[in-house]
Amino acid sequence: MSGHSYDSEQYWKSNLRLIVGSLVIWALVSYGFAILLRPMLAGIHIGGTDLGFWFAQQGSILAFIVLIFHYAWRMNKIDEKFGVHEE
Repeated sequence: MSGHSYDSEQYWKSNLRLIVGSLVIWALVSYGFAILLRPMLAGIHIGGTDLGFWFAQQGSILAFIVLIFHYAWRMNKIDEKFGVHEE
């Protein structure tokens, strides 16, 4: 039984590490690049507009979609590692 609790503890630590990492990346892209660093990114032009505006309008959405797929892929790997995956 203690081996099982150790596995579940490691499983949840891995899960929380993935969640925290995803939230940090999301916050950096959504708030950091789009709001806080926007004046610094204003001089870089991409597709007819500056990079700060691009992050605010499209970049944060695209980063969020990438994070969703990355989270699902990593959770499947973690589930397989700890033997709780779906078949």
